[in-house]
Amino acid sequence: MKTRKIPLRTCVVTKEQLPKQELLRIVRTKEGEILVDETGKLNGRGAYIKKDIEVLEKAIKSHALEKKLECKIDEAVYENIKKVISK
Repeated sequence: MKTRKIPLRTCVVTKEQLPKQELLRIVRTKEGEILVDETGKLNGRGAYIKKDIEVLEKAIKSHALEKKLECKIDEAVYENIKKVISK
């Protein structure tokens, strides 16, 4: 039986290639909204970060998500990401 290929994605902060399940996708929609994509299927420009509070803190300090998504991100969005990571 064939082994199934595990999709890898790169974290925008740590630059590690990890399986999709270990990462959280953040999406900028066409309307300019920033959303946490837990399904991994929302339309828009996406960026992946590791599901770790420390990595999120680094992303906030370095503005890595803002650079990747090419827009300003509100503090409320970061709070929402923290809630999702803490689950």
